[in-house]
Amino acid sequence: MATLFSGAKLPTPSSPLKVGDLAPDFSLPDQNGKEVRLSEFRGSKNVVLAFYVLAYTPG
Repeated sequence: MATLFSGAKLPTPSSPLKVGDLAPDFSLPDQNGKEVRLSEFRGSKNVVLAFYVLAYTPG
């Protein structure tokens, strides 16, 4: 269990993936709208995914 500063307990997230496992293949649109697959980069490039919660949203 993870502990928050307030002392509340949260369940520790679990995943079937372990450190060192290959990421499952998926596709996403790039900045130009072209679909790219993770598997296209396997063995040739490092891939970093950055998620910006609420980025480009009003308010």
